[in-house]
Amino acid sequence: MSSQKNIAISGYYGFENFGDEAILSVLTKELKTREHNITVFSKNPQRTSAKLAVNSVYTFSLKSIINTIKNCDVLISGGGSLLQDATSLKSLFYYLFVIFLAQHYKKDVIIFAQGIGPLKNPVGRWLTKSLLKKCKYITVRDEKSLFLLRGWDLKPDLVSDPVWNIELKPRVSMNRIGVQLRSWKNLSQKYLFALAREINKNFADKEIYIYSFQDALDFDLCKHFEAQLKLVNPVIKTKLLSALTIDDTIQSFSNLDYVIAMRYHACLLALKYGIPTLALSYDQKVEKIAKRFDIPCSFLNDEDKLGDYFVQMSALNSKDLLAKVQECRFDFSKIISAIEK
Repeated sequence: MSSQKNIAISGYYGFENFGDEAILSVLTKELKTREHNITVFSKNPQRTSAKLAVNSVYTFSLKSIINTIKNCDVLISGGGSLLQDATSLKSLFYYLFVIFLAQHYKKDVIIFAQGIGPLKNPVGRWLTKSLLKKCKYITVRDEKSLFLLRGWDLKPDLVSDPVWNIELKPRVSMNRIGVQLRSWKNLSQKYLFALAREINKNFADKEIYIYSFQDALDFDLCKHFEAQLKLVNPVIKTKLLSALTIDDTIQSFSNLDYVIAMRYHACLLALKYGIPTLALSYDQKVEKIAKRFDIPCSFLNDEDKLGDYFVQMSALNSKDLLAKVQECRFDFSKIISAIEK
């Protein structure tokens, strides 16, 4: 085995978003099998350290970030959509600053399974391009990012989402339906009420599990949707799940018959189990996973088509979905090679 490395990991960690935490779990597990020392930049370092048995420092402690980077061999930036300004220009500059620090101190930088862009701000775009050109190895998770970086004369590798590597126990049906929602500007009350009616029409005899994947963004909406379901059918059985650990979420999904989900990683987890899924798209990444698996996809303004989507979802075959899942495993070999070389 190559010599042990000190690795710093920068990403949207400690904010209790299921998808990002699942990515971090898969990444740290792989690195720990190689006996590398890991320090994660986290919004909640105590929780991150306790959950994953790694070192962790506060995301916004400049002193801790600088000290960690000075003492590391490699910075891993990612995964997720870090290098974009759609969320905010401030977050883009933060992640670029961390990369700049690592390069300033002559550390290897690896871009890990990121979606790059959109980058509308010209300064942000120029800085991203300049810093990425100095990175040792770049992996991106979608073709749009791949073509963008190729246009910058970079040579990134296209990879699957790391969460495809998460280990699952067998699925056991328990007459439950999963609904995962997140707050979004284009999600109207009209659409939500139509969705509630359609769920009641198709699944009134089942228990409806409503998942908040990131309570800061999801919980209030999920609670509101539960009330809408009760308004449509006062006796329908519902359960609102929040503040779940990764393991709790994975275990709970193993008992679902169908999933209706907005978040990309909720769709991914359902498909990894072979669960017939209806995607509710607020972002291109959700549309892409729906297209890849040939599952129905609603665009949040087509409530008149929800009945057809539910028919399509019920016709999905679990074996066909699971066969496609086998093609999605994340290959860590080049990442490990770049770290240890």
